[in-house]
Amino acid sequence: MVPLEKLAQITERFEYIEARMAEGGGDIAQLGREYAELRPVVEEIARYRQSLEDLAEAEAMLADPEMRVLAEDEIPQLRKQIPELEQKLRLALLPRDSADARPAILEIRPGTGGEEAALFAADLMRMYQRFADRRGWRFEVVEEQATELGGLKELVATIRGEGVFACLKYESGVHRVQRVPSTESGGRIHTSAATVAVLPEAEEVDLQIDQADLRIDTMRASGAGGQHVNTTDSAVRITHVPTGIVVTSSEKSQHRNREIAMQVLRARLYDAERRRMDEARASDRKAQVGSGDRSERIRTYNFPQGRMTDHRINLTLYKLDQVMQGDLGEIVDALIAEDQAARLAELEA
Repeated sequence: MVPLEKLAQITERFEYIEARMAEGGGDIAQLGREYAELRPVVEEIARYRQSLEDLAEAEAMLADPEMRVLAEDEIPQLRKQIPELEQKLRLALLPRDSADARPAILEIRPGTGGEEAALFAADLMRMYQRFADRRGWRFEVVEEQATELGGLKELVATIRGEGVFACLKYESGVHRVQRVPSTESGGRIHTSAATVAVLPEAEEVDLQIDQADLRIDTMRASGAGGQHVNTTDSAVRITHVPTGIVVTSSEKSQHRNREIAMQVLRARLYDAERRRMDEARASDRKAQVGSGDRSERIRTYNFPQGRMTDHRINLTLYKLDQVMQGDLGEIVDALIAEDQAARLAELEA
């Protein structure tokens, strides 16, 4: 059973924040963020408490001959409902990832498999773009390097909308494809791979970047084609010397390129720090879903069998066509549920 004292403390904190906001006192932005985080928790608390009160009243009604039949009808329903509400409340009380509400930066790069890997990387880009469209998110390409056959050497994009990072953070890792390439005359199945990284967008307040640590170069954009390749000297490459992280942007405006490149650099540095802290906290535990390990093979897309398998949760779906069209809802929901179950088990251990 969830400790009622803890629930009372959360409700009191929520009521205090609500009163402070009504008065216009304190840091309104900070209060607003905390209010938004606590509100769904407090709503679950209210539903849970109401059910406990309803059950106590129904049990008291058993002593009244006139009300006994009604009480006997209500009690089994309430006893079934309360554990379900308690589980929802436990999930609501799980510590939140502070980055969940942030926009995400999506990076896709081909791995082993040559041109077929580059073509698969382009397929993954379109898959995520379609998923973003389904969710009403905004998908904006930051950097795109295409191959002559329409594949991708690299893709960096920002995705903005409600709960973007919370939904996509489990996508980081190696995605493997098994299919017959269009260039294969013998009909043999090839295996290739692409790497996906999903980073929470960082704000300037999240970390301080010393300008002395940056090397900024302007250059002529080049490549095999694509809408972001142009012939002016506007492309910007920023190197973070201490870490060796290199970011480029090739829009037409050099000023905009600096802004975009710094945005991506902040995200990569912020992500590296988040992973370092996560590893420090979980050094004695087995990696869980959403660990963000870029070298981990997380999923296989088998085209001959029309099958998608997520290896972390042993989920296999025989609807690959729909998945590639952006139908990722079932996969995302399963990954979130697995992560929640693992974190609940850890808290209760």
